[in-house]
Amino acid sequence: MIAKMLLAAIAAGLVAGLLMTGVQQARLVPLILKAEVYENAEHHDHNAAANHAFSLVTPAEAHEMQAAGADDDGHMLFGLNRYTGSLLANLVTGAGYGLLLAAIILLTGHAMTLRSGLAWGACGWLAVHLLPSVGLPPELPGMPVADLTARQVWWVSTVVASGAGIYLLALRPESWLKALGVVLIAFPQAIGAPEPSTIDSLVPATLAAEFTASALASALFFWLVLGLGMGVLMERAARMETVGAA
Repeated sequence: MIAKMLLAAIAAGLVAGLLMTGVQQARLVPLILKAEVYENAEHHDHNAAANHAFSLVTPAEAHEMQAAGADDDGHMLFGLNRYTGSLLANLVTGAGYGLLLAAIILLTGHAMTLRSGLAWGACGWLAVHLLPSVGLPPELPGMPVADLTARQVWWVSTVVASGAGIYLLALRPESWLKALGVVLIAFPQAIGAPEPSTIDSLVPATLAAEFTASALASALFFWLVLGLGMGVLMERAARMETVGAA
């Protein structure tokens, strides 16, 4: 049964990653391309005084190469364009999150059904995306950011603490453990995420807000598809085992 759950997790993760790529192309990529225009304008303003050489690539052509996944020399990054790279990354991420979710379900000893799959998916979204985004919202190109290592440490700590807190609140009956769950969820937020040294940015606030909302909605779609897919496959596997045993 464990092997079937792991296979179901991988299959559901691949489907969720594939569908997520389509959502990203429709909702997120257009916003990223808009932000890159402001980012390129900001870099141009900073470097114009020091850069007097003529370029054979116009700003429009450079933007098109970025949209296609090209580097500064016009070559494809690792031989892949932006869409293919995003697809592969989403497939790997989907399978990885599926296996992680399956491992947590096995450790907690709870059955995976259609209904519980949606609940597990929603909890995954809360722990991995919504709660960390309180301090570190999804960022567009050209937006000010804090030190990368500091952001990574805070994000990982928040995900772990939030996941543990959600588990205690949702699955443990003891009142003191539920209270501990609230503390775990609130603690990283009380400490606060690392802040950038400056808040200056050419990216409009409305564009940043739209991207944050779209990114969180896309992530919710991914996790619900992942949980739903795992629930459907696990229920089907359980029925087949019951029929086979009969």
